Amino acid sequence: FRLGVAPSRRAARQLVSHRHITVNGELVNIPSYQLKAGDVVGVREKSKSLQVVQDSLANNSNVYEWITWNNETKQGTFVSVPGRVQIPENINEQFIVELYSK
Repeated sequence: FRLGVAPSRRAARQLVSHRHITVNGELVNIPSYQLKAGDVVGVREKSKSLQVVQDSLANNSNVYEWITWNNETKQGTFVSVPGRVQIPENINEQFIVELYSK
């Protein structure tokens, strides 16, 4: 999702489940797959022509320090695990702690 291959998290999970995404050249079909620093995530050759992928990449303007994207090869590299301040979500950790401490 953060690479811009899909328009939403749900769409990204579906792309992975339907085997359109590779990690280090191997097909991945588990949306919760844990990446390690240096992993290369790409769009499968047959899937590069999917309209949803092309539209998402055309509208992608997100740039993050912890991932890089090569639009020609349709591959991105997971550079490092992002720090808390690098994640652009508005999450209040204290609310989560309070919820689970009940």
